[in-house]
Amino acid sequence: MKARNEHGKIIYGYIYGKRYRYVKEKLAELKVQYSFTHKNINLYKGTVQEWLNHWLNVLMRKKIKMSTYSSYRLRIDKYIIPFLGKKQLTQLKSRDIEEFANYLTHINLSPSTIRSIITVLKSAMNKACIENYILSNPCKNLFLAATTSSEISALSMREQDKIEQVALREKNCSAVILALYTGLRIGEISGLKWSDIDFEKNIIYVRRTLYRIPSTTSRNKTEIILAEPKTKSSKRSIPLAKNLKSYLLNKQKSKSSEYVISCKGSYAEPRVISYRFSKSIEEAGIRSVHFHVLRHTFATRCVEQGIDIATLSKLLGHASIKLTLDTYTDSLWENRKAAVSVIDNKLSMDSVTS
Repeated sequence: MKARNEHGKIIYGYIYGKRYRYVKEKLAELKVQYSFTHKNINLYKGTVQEWLNHWLNVLMRKKIKMSTYSSYRLRIDKYIIPFLGKKQLTQLKSRDIEEFANYLTHINLSPSTIRSIITVLKSAMNKACIENYILSNPCKNLFLAATTSSEISALSMREQDKIEQVALREKNCSAVILALYTGLRIGEISGLKWSDIDFEKNIIYVRRTLYRIPSTTSRNKTEIILAEPKTKSSKRSIPLAKNLKSYLLNKQKSKSSEYVISCKGSYAEPRVISYRFSKSIEEAGIRSVHFHVLRHTFATRCVEQGIDIATLSKLLGHASIKLTLDTYTDSLWENRKAAVSVIDNKLSMDSVTS
């Protein structure tokens, strides 16, 4: 239906094409032309680049954390704008998005990176739909291959013992010990202050995180951000156990900064901690791993000791129990075997008594 004539009779229109996609997109264009029947339609007159900049800098900037803004800015400037930026927003089609996704795959980006880029684009387009700047989201029906989670590689008990021996010889408080016995992320360790540790109540409060992001004022440069944890669940309290408490109290006596892990009288940023960790690995003579493996090691030791998944999720600051289950599903295998064995015992007992 195109419209109605002066007598109220419906005026029909027809679209022909060799392919369904062509007909579908042509129909969308015609809907734009006849949009006078929709009083709230206000089609955007600018380019994709102009809309993305407005969406991020005006509509989103005050709603998201600086780290999130920086990551969105990077994805938009590095990938989306060079490929789609010059197109008129109202002319952006689903085939354009598919070509863009294929391009991202062609330049060998990982599936998770591609998904994160498309997520930003889809969010911006969805907002354009809500504001009636476009009639439909061209990203809506895009299919992306499912991401596969990488295998969690915790340190073995032997490797953990070796790295601990090196860490315990450090004069100042060791980030390795903190990671292995609290499960804190590297940025959380960087931002941890002595005032965040309540030695009377035996609690470590995770109140901030420190991270390095691309500079918002200068290209090819980065800047340090010290802010609250990214999510509500990340801002948490961790019980301070007896041995770790003794270790920290001993190190506090010779503190040189308000930060637990220090560098030149101030905080030690993640790059400094990672550098120190790589040196410790060499000294310990174990395989080369990323600092984040220490957090996985903490979680794996918890699972091995039968700590329930809900408690572990809270300790790690995960947004959901599902995330913890998905991440440590292989580590939970022994627990599942033990659970099945408990039920299995009933079968043998019943067999004996029958």
